[in-house]
Amino acid sequence: MDGESGENPTLFPEKVGEKLRDARIAQGLELSDVAARTRVPLRHLQAIENSDYSGLPSPTYAVGFVKAYARAVGADEVALARELRSETESLFAAREVYESYDPQDPVREPPSGLAWAGAVIAALIVVAVGIWYGTDLFRGSGGEPEPAPTETPAAAGPAASPSPTPAPANGGQVTLTATQPVWLRIYDASGQRLFEKEMAVGERYDVPANANGPMINLGRPEAIRVTINGSDVAPLGQPGRAIKDVPISAEALRARGTAGAGAPNAGAAPRPAAPAASGPTRGTDPAFQPAFEPEPSAGNATIP
Repeated sequence: MDGESGENPTLFPEKVGEKLRDARIAQGLELSDVAARTRVPLRHLQAIENSDYSGLPSPTYAVGFVKAYARAVGADEVALARELRSETESLFAAREVYESYDPQDPVREPPSGLAWAGAVIAALIVVAVGIWYGTDLFRGSGGEPEPAPTETPAAAGPAASPSPTPAPANGGQVTLTATQPVWLRIYDASGQRLFEKEMAVGERYDVPANANGPMINLGRPEAIRVTINGSDVAPLGQPGRAIKDVPISAEALRARGTAGAGAPNAGAAPRPAAPAASGPTRGTDPAFQPAFEPEPSAGNATIP
């Protein structure tokens, strides 16, 4: 009888879960203590002790949980892992056959109609982007508006200055526009410099309206067009003759234009006196008398 009872353990060998439970009890540990040490969920540890591996996700997880449990209770993790593989070989083999990947599974692969629709939409987007950036189809047939034509500066040379145009009577914006490359200097009554440079053709300068008696120093007056609020005024001087300290405020330019219009020959040289006509003189013909006699100057009395 003793011999037969000694052979009973070999007839009914302990399973991996039973060995782990015996090792845990031998150390006086609760299953929750093992869960805290291994960080394995308590339900999985209970399933291992009950040899119920159906709730475990895969053989890899089962072997890993068993090794962690064995380390926590001081058992041989390598031997227990080997025994577990032999215990669960038939269980997990059947599960793998049942859960084989099916390429026709609608959860893993989208419907063919949806895939075609996505491809068509992507192609349309690419075509639309190409048309937008490659053509003017969606930007209108007019294209970009042409820039407004700018005023062509007068050609270099002694061209005739534009005729003055009446300007507003009070105040106004004085603008100097270069018709030829020319150097000039603008300063106020106190000598403070307001503007000084060589202006290019077409370049303009607006004289500050609040400037204190602005004046100009200019080498070639014919190279500057002067306007008040866009209306031309008389030139600043004669062509080819430099000018200096010429007032260029709106009031001064209007006064200059008015004086020039009222006295066109004001700047001309005085005309020489006409020679006396031949004939009797004052000394020879007493009938020839001037309309008036000049008064004698002081200290220069006439001789009787």
